[in-house]
Amino acid sequence: MAPRGRPTSIGAPALAAAERLLARARRLLIVIPVVVASATIAPAEPPVVLVEDWSRHTTGTHGVPDGWQRQNWGSSKYDFTVVADGPRKVLRMHSDSDNSIISKEVRITVRRSPILVWRWKVVTLPAKADSRRREADDQAAQLYVAFPRFPERIRSRLIGYVWDTTAPAGSIVKSPSVSAVTYVIVHSGPADAGRWLTETRNVYEDYKQIYGEEPPDEIRLVSLAIDSNDTYSTAESLIGEIFFRGR
Repeated sequence: MAPRGRPTSIGAPALAAAERLLARARRLLIVIPVVVASATIAPAEPPVVLVEDWSRHTTGTHGVPDGWQRQNWGSSKYDFTVVADGPRKVLRMHSDSDNSIISKEVRITVRRSPILVWRWKVVTLPAKADSRRREADDQAAQLYVAFPRFPERIRSRLIGYVWDTTAPAGSIVKSPSVSAVTYVIVHSGPADAGRWLTETRNVYEDYKQIYGEEPPDEIRLVSLAIDSNDTYSTAESLIGEIFFRGR
C-alpha cells in the first residue's frame, strides 16, 4: 500500500515502455523498406519454354517419338531411338543414305523468348558433306525453327542450325536444296565430335541478320533432322534438351 497522502502513478513506467516500443518500431521501419526495395529490384528469372527433354519417353522407344510428326516426302528410315545418357534421356539419330526429319508444333513468342538453347553430340559425320553444294547437302545434326508467313506453304522461312562436315563454322548459307531454308553453320568437322556441347542462339537477332527485317511474332514449328542421302554415307548424332528463354 502506498503511503497516505502520496498519489500512486503508473504513467512513468508505461511511458518508458512505450518509448522502448517506438524505438524498436523505428528500427524495423528502417529495415523493412530496404528489404522490400531489394526484393523489388532483384532481376526476374527469364521465362523458359520447354520444347523437349525426352524425360517422358520410354527408353528404347524406336521411330518417331510421341508428340513429334514425320515428314510427308522423301524416303526416310526414322532410325531414331530414345536412349539413356547418364541420368538423362536423349534422342539418338542415325542415318544410312537417307534423310529423316521430325517436327513439333510450338507457339514461341520471339520477342519474349528469343534465346534458343539445346544440347547435342555428333558421333559420325556424313563423308565429304557440304551444306553449300546441292550434291553434298548432308548434315549429321540439324535443328530448325520455322517462321510462318502467309501463305505458309510458299513463304514460310526456316533457319537451320547445323553441324556440317566441311562448310566453315559461323557461315550463313542459303540451302541449295530448299529455297525456304537458310543454314547457320554452328560447328564444322570432327574436332568437337564425341562430346556433348550446349548451344545458345539468339533467334530474334539471327533472323534480322539473315533477312534484314523483324521476324514474325511467333515460331510455330521446331524440327530435328539427320541427312546422308546425297553423299550415300552414314551419320549419327544425339540430341538432348531443347528450350527457349528470355534474354
